[in-house]
Amino acid sequence: MHAITESSSENSAPSATEQLAALNTMPMTEIWKLWDRNFPRRPKHTNRNFLVSRLAFRIQEKAYGGLPAKLKDYLTDCGERHSKIKSGRGRERHLMPGSVLVREFEGQEYRVLVAADGFYEVNGKRFKSLSAAAKEITGGHRSGPKFFGLPEKRRE
Repeated sequence: MHAITESSSENSAPSATEQLAALNTMPMTEIWKLWDRNFPRRPKHTNRNFLVSRLAFRIQEKAYGGLPAKLKDYLTDCGERHSKIKSGRGRERHLMPGSVLVREFEGQEYRVLVAADGFYEVNGKRFKSLSAAAKEITGGHRSGPKFFGLPEKRRE
């Protein structure tokens, strides 16, 4: 059985070590089934090494616990401040929940509500980023903050 489980006992599911060892010989069809059971969507990078490494991390995360949220935030912040590799994403922009961004595009007015969970709502649809909301409105890729006329972020 190739399943990532919440916990294991002597007679039921394979141990984390057994699951990790099985990944190396598992056929791709099984890798995808395992992926689909453990992640909400499929990745852009579909090579075997990427999938196996991510699944291996997930197996260990479920068996031994993940990193605390504060540590994840700290590591992310360290990476942003000290890395010489720039990802193209700056620091996150935080808008006050309940704010409404208004933009006219091609003669129609659009209102984007900033939800309490950080998502953006346009015409009843929810988006993770302002750029995704702008794409919904325009049909093409745009910088969301620029499209909605938000001031540029200041560098620290």
